[in-house]
Amino acid sequence: MKNRRASVRKQAIDLQPGTPRLVSWALYDWANQAYGTLIHTFVFSVYFIRSVAADETTGTVQWGTTISIAGFVVAVAAPILGAVADQGGRRKPWIVGFTLLCVSTCALLWFVKPSPQFVWLALIPMALATIGSELSIVFYNSLLPRLVRPDRIGRWSGWSWGLGYAGGLASMIAAFLVLIWPQGAWLGLDSDRSEHVRAVALLVAGWYLAFALPFILLTPDVPDSGKPLRRMVRDGLDQLRATGRGVRSYAPIVRFLVAHMLYIDGLATLFVFGGIYAAATFGMSQETVLVFGIMLNFAAGIGAFGFAWIDDRIGSRATILLSLTALVTSGSLILIVHSTVLFWTIGAVLGVFVGPAQAAGRSFLARIAPEGLQGEMFGLLALSGKATAFVGPALVGWVTYLTGSQRLGMATIVVFFAIGLIIMLTVPADSASRQDAAPGNRQT
Repeated sequence: MKNRRASVRKQAIDLQPGTPRLVSWALYDWANQAYGTLIHTFVFSVYFIRSVAADETTGTVQWGTTISIAGFVVAVAAPILGAVADQGGRRKPWIVGFTLLCVSTCALLWFVKPSPQFVWLALIPMALATIGSELSIVFYNSLLPRLVRPDRIGRWSGWSWGLGYAGGLASMIAAFLVLIWPQGAWLGLDSDRSEHVRAVALLVAGWYLAFALPFILLTPDVPDSGKPLRRMVRDGLDQLRATGRGVRSYAPIVRFLVAHMLYIDGLATLFVFGGIYAAATFGMSQETVLVFGIMLNFAAGIGAFGFAWIDDRIGSRATILLSLTALVTSGSLILIVHSTVLFWTIGAVLGVFVGPAQAAGRSFLARIAPEGLQGEMFGLLALSGKATAFVGPALVGWVTYLTGSQRLGMATIVVFFAIGLIIMLTVPADSASRQDAAPGNRQT
């Protein structure tokens, strides 16, 4: 076992940045993001709520509940499957399998016609596609420390995260120019049957599969342990139980996961309610809100790219602290301004620090995850991103209702950032956290 780990670490050091293998790894973020952008956020969710569901209220509840159920499945399954993958070694079969699950079920959404009788044909494939999309990222992330030297993890995490934002924007532009705006006329699609909107699902499936192919073909995998599946499952569950028993040995990782849970919840809530706040408080039209959302995503992508080098220079923990400090500051300012110009300006600044907060979280865990436990640890990272996903939106809604002020409701997001920042201050720097969580320091 020790020799195998040494050879894997040598392989990671021998891989140099800029090779097709690393570029193809980063391109997978570009491929994956189209699903969340077009299906969850901008196109298919709106189509379902307005044209498929019995009414918009019912549709909103059905769509939100289905996403929550899928998120719960991901949160439970990710640590278990991650631990099993640690025992088996290889990651790419898992990534390919969950990618194909997402692609195939997403394509089924083409058959969802604008009628309530197609509600379940929309919700079940959407749930499966969501599970496939998010679980594939767990194993994809766990490959990062195997492919990149520790001193270059930050830039590759940032670059790929920035590519993800760019891929989301590019896929949205492609959908708009090819399908939505011309209403699919040049493809012979029937807009009266919403075929130009339904075809977005086919675009996403093709986009995901096409841009995932370089990763599948070129990116190297972790060596196979040779264990049969039954033993992989048994040893993986034993590994997960051992981690639970020795949780105090992983104190830096636990504190990071708690901080990550809070600030990611804040970011997710920001993206859910940002447009609503802009429309209600500043009177923006739906078109203007869409432009604001595009600007926010563009700024986040620029931030992820720009801070990639900074992450490697000052460390992932310091990058997270810097980003959260900026998010607390800009988030507080945006809640007290009344000028539309200032709202857009501060919103752009806030967006710049969204990407680094996300990308540096991945690079931090990639640096400190104990050797042989990367799959499990990234599974726990997925769990921390889903465990309290309902709390932020619920708090914003209830505080807004009880106070009658959207500004006060949105202020709860800043509280999530602030508490995450305080907890991150208690987490040691990257190198110290890795030493504290080293296998030799585990309690059994």
